Parts: sequence; C-alpha cells; structure tokens
Amino acid sequence: MPRKSAAERGLSAAGLARLLARLDPEPERAGAIYEALRRTLVKFFDWRGSWSPEEGADETLDRLSRKLEAGEAVEDPRSYAHGIARLVLLEQWRRPANRATQADEQVLARIPAPDPVDEGALGGCLQRCLAELSPEGRELILEYYTDEGRAKIDNRRRLAEVLGLSETALRSRAQRLRDRLEDCIARCVRRDTKT
Repeated sequence: MPRKSAAERGLSAAGLARLLARLDPEPERAGAIYEALRRTLVKFFDWRGSWSPEEGADETLDRLSRKLEAGEAVEDPRSYAHGIARLVLLEQWRRPANRATQADEQVLARIPAPDPVDEGALGGCLQRCLAELSPEGRELILEYYTDEGRAKIDNRRRLAEVLGLSETALRSRAQRLRDRLEDCIARCVRRDTKT
C-alpha cells in the first residue's frame, strides 16, 4: 500500500515543521531523526500485530505534530510519540477486523495473476507449494495466518508459546516460510501459464 502524503493525512506544514524543529535544530539531522523514529514506530506496530504498521506510525507522528502545533508542552518528543503509539494501537485493536485482511491482500498482490483461462492455477500452485514444505512448516504457516483482528494476535501469542519461541522469532520464521511460498507460487504460476 503506498504511503499517504502529509496533505492526504491532514498534516499541516506548520505542524510538521514544529515537530522537525523539536527533533533537531539542524533540518537535515531532524529529517533523519524523523525517519528513524518512524521506522521504530513501524516496528512497534508490527511487533504488536497491527493490521497496518505504517499507517499506525504515520497516525502517531501526525498526532504528535498536531499537539506541538497546538502549543502543548512536550519535553521529549520521542517518548511522547511512543505514548501516543500505544493509544493508536489500542484504537486499531478496537476497530472492526475487516481491515485485518489488508496484509493478505498485499501478499496476493505480489503474486503474478494466473492466466484467466486457468482460474484454478493459483489454488493448485498453493497446494503444491504447501506440500513442498515440511509438515512442521506447513502447520506453522497455516496456523499463523488463522483468524483476524484480536483473535489473530491472541492465536500468534499462543502459537509462539506452544513452540517455545518469542513472538519476534515466530514472526521471523513465518516470514521466511511465507517468502518461500511466494517464490514457489510465482514460479509455479509462470510455469503453468506457459504450458
């Protein structure tokens, strides 16, 4: 999903300028600190199961800049941003789960579309590629992508506990399996559509 511009998010130039000035008086360093803070916030949201880590990070920084623009006294903008991020994450968890499927849509968008004549190619390729995984890997990836919203987060915590992994290690393992599946499916679809 492309990153929205500041104008699309309703962020004013004055608010952004005030935030950058609070991060560092030198504009170039302020920009680098801003991007580093944004990356940290994206990780914060991702590690906690946010349905859109980038959107959560942007919303956090937007709220922080609006607070500064309104004249609120903020002693440490980075710490304040993390406090805002916790609130934004709670709000995301309370929203309907219909947005939780965006990650799945992004994964499917990266897979080349099968030939329209052979609509079953993608499903067949998925089954073949799942069969190529070890039984443990297949079970992990299928269990990892079960449920939506808060149930998905709880399921992943339970899965990490059952496997004796940290949530970060589980996320890394699932990402590696997903990458293997995506590559396998892309090769399979290309091969099937050529024949």
